[in-house]
Amino acid sequence: MTRVSTEDWVPQGVGDLENRAWEALRQNDISVLVTAGAGAGKTEFLAQKATYLLQTGICPAPKRILAISFKKDAARNLTERVAKRCPKDQARRFDSMTFDAFTKGLLDRFRPALPEPFNAPGTYQIVTPFRRDYEDFIERHSYHRVSAQQLEKAIPLADLPVDISSGSEINRALANYWQEQLFGDDEISLSFPMINRLVKLLLQENSYIRRALQATYPIVFLDEYQDTTYAQYDMLLTAFDGSDSVFTAVGDDKQRIMGWAGAMNDAFDQFENDFEARRITLLSNWRSHEDLVRIQHEIARRIDGHVEQARAQGTREIEGDISAIWQFRSIDEENNYLAEWVSREVQSGRVEAHDVAILVRMRADQVEDEIAPAFTARGLRIRNAARSIGEIQIQDLLGEELTKIFVPLLRLGATYRSPDNWALAQQSYMFLEAPDPDSDISQERLLFKLEAFVGQLRAEVARSQPAADSAEAIAGMLLEFIGSATLRQSYPAYQRERDFERVWRGFVTLLKECAEHSSSWTEALDEFEGIGQVALMTVHKSKGLEFHTMIFYGLDNQTWWSLTPQRDEELNTFFVAFTRAKQRAFFSQCVERGSSIGWIQQLLAPAGVEVIDGVNNG
Repeated sequence: MTRVSTEDWVPQGVGDLENRAWEALRQNDISVLVTAGAGAGKTEFLAQKATYLLQTGICPAPKRILAISFKKDAARNLTERVAKRCPKDQARRFDSMTFDAFTKGLLDRFRPALPEPFNAPGTYQIVTPFRRDYEDFIERHSYHRVSAQQLEKAIPLADLPVDISSGSEINRALANYWQEQLFGDDEISLSFPMINRLVKLLLQENSYIRRALQATYPIVFLDEYQDTTYAQYDMLLTAFDGSDSVFTAVGDDKQRIMGWAGAMNDAFDQFENDFEARRITLLSNWRSHEDLVRIQHEIARRIDGHVEQARAQGTREIEGDISAIWQFRSIDEENNYLAEWVSREVQSGRVEAHDVAILVRMRADQVEDEIAPAFTARGLRIRNAARSIGEIQIQDLLGEELTKIFVPLLRLGATYRSPDNWALAQQSYMFLEAPDPDSDISQERLLFKLEAFVGQLRAEVARSQPAADSAEAIAGMLLEFIGSATLRQSYPAYQRERDFERVWRGFVTLLKECAEHSSSWTEALDEFEGIGQVALMTVHKSKGLEFHTMIFYGLDNQTWWSLTPQRDEELNTFFVAFTRAKQRAFFSQCVERGSSIGWIQQLLAPAGVEVIDGVNNG
């Protein structure tokens, strides 16, 4: 495609950008730190900047842009946006992935280049150790002056090989732990923090790999930067040390909620100092309307007394209360009221069931058991996004690459006209097959093959009633057409058979489950995606999503015992969850469960959030 001059380039797919976004977009000679609040369009900004860099030739072929996100769905979202805004040959040079996928991909590709003994041959399994696993290790090896917490925190930060010359017991424990994970069983066991340390060692020891990485990626994006851990940041500094790569980091320190997982306390200051970056703050909030933004600002001011007022760009589409604290005397009263209220809102057409989210602090499975009967009695279903299907939670499964590829194909099989799903299926298939972008013949050949398969799929769906057996057979058709080898080669997260099988089995299991309870394939696919169901999830899982109406379930001092003025991260989590709402955000509080949180009520009161008797709130 002919390049566009920097003067003639215009935003793609959106009307315009705010002035500060333009300023950050055109900053390409030095690194930039873009701070942006909730709903500011951080992902859209990165998509526009990637498009600008690719279309203007500032990032010329064969150079690529590396975008690293914290979560899979954020990485996928960014990929899809760039694909919609750029020609295929340009979009193909944009690599969006999570930190874990980035490091795992490097390890899988260059593992033999690690120095001994860390290049031990054989397959490895990815593990997520619990505190009791570290306690068991310490007890077995009699490390009396080392706690499980110390060992857990030391693993992501200790450079390899571990120095045991000082006689430090924690270092001896670390060295022994690595030895046991590498050689203590039939299969090597590695956690993602361990993979991070191995990749840092790889890059330190092999300048060729490091230079190749830097030459490939002269431009690096960091999304949700506030959640970056010390180990991840350390690895990035190692990977791009001495290079001319230019970084764009985007985040919001008020949304830092991963401190428990090692997120940096001073991430923004560190980035400015290490990369000599310029800080630019975006002010627009494109998600929420003015009345909700006013409430958000009250919470934001509690987190940061110097925060600037966001400019609401959303439109209020409803009348009546947009936020309140509903109080109830008993759990039964609470559940029945919420179910009745949601049912009334859905039946009136003010909101779709799947655009309502019930957020819980934790124990989503337990809350589902409590509230589902009241909702079922009113013809509503609860989609517990935290429920595990085999070895994967539903919300994680829906964000997987495999699911994003297969669902549009299934939709095409269940209907004879679906332009949006055809576009998605075509985009995914072309990415997987990677035809020559300059060869029309090879692209047309692939399109013909895709059309022929869709025809076969429609015929199979038409003659098969929804059932577990037919769902499994149809899923098998999809995998045979796309090819498991192709999927595993295309996505680093699937390169190991164990990782691929975990997702594949989850996909088949959920599809079978949905087919068994449906009278048509369209209904089964709606159930698979959660359409027409009220979403139930934890506050942490709501990050990156948005809903028309949200209800915080159980805002009391027992459920939210850790929500105190002294715990910054808990208030950040509360703030992040609240900002997911586009139109309304309510809270339910039950006296039978616990007492109200007075300081939260006082915090919200100036913005007009009142405490209301739920039962008498007609």
